[in-house]
Amino acid sequence: MTESRRERSLSFGSEAAAYERGRPSYPPEAIDWLLPPGARDVLDLGAGTGKLTTRLVERGLDVVAVDPLAEMLELLTSALPDTPALLGTAEQIPLPDNSVDAVLVAQAWHWFDPQRAAAEVARVLRPGGRLGLVWNARDERLGWVKDLGRIIGHENAQLNDTTTLPKPFTDLARKHVEWTSYLTPQALIDLVASRSYCITSPTEVRTRTLDEVRELLATHPALANATGLALPYITVCIRATLGS
Repeated sequence: MTESRRERSLSFGSEAAAYERGRPSYPPEAIDWLLPPGARDVLDLGAGTGKLTTRLVERGLDVVAVDPLAEMLELLTSALPDTPALLGTAEQIPLPDNSVDAVLVAQAWHWFDPQRAAAEVARVLRPGGRLGLVWNARDERLGWVKDLGRIIGHENAQLNDTTTLPKPFTDLARKHVEWTSYLTPQALIDLVASRSYCITSPTEVRTRTLDEVRELLATHPALANATGLALPYITVCIRATLGS
């Protein structure tokens, strides 16, 4: 990982509150597809502020959250005080061997060293366990969302579809889920403010970007004077099974 990429991967802590306010959750259909039948013990790896962790806890699963940033885990713990939250990385997971049925990674696999992370995930998974990856990408086929992409950078839902997983993972499968997140105008600003490129941009670039988003909210016919926004997403899901 290059130094600039590493800086971006560790930048979220400074905007943890904005991340929690602005980032979307994950659709139940995606989580259903990612989890193996009968799963009980689940690791949320790169858990952040707990967007996915919350959905897993709500299902009655025994969840452990791991993230490298204390600021993110602080928010997670405040919302989920009974859920173990551990400082750690995908390359050094602070769990014993054969301890979980599934490892889910939301919005984070692209920050990992894939070979080292895959080996660590294989170590903590039980035989036949599952690794599930998930990303939310804005669906930019609609007018204002495409305009937002011109300001903050376009998202390509296909980009993470190219992700492959090394051995010993087998039976790789992929799925897209289309859904809509409902948020306030301020939450959209928080969403942009919590993006790694925005956090690490020079102050004047960051300020200009957020001002352009505010202008879009004030002037676009679909957004002006709106108290709530409907932001369409395409959720990209990838799953694989730990082979022998």
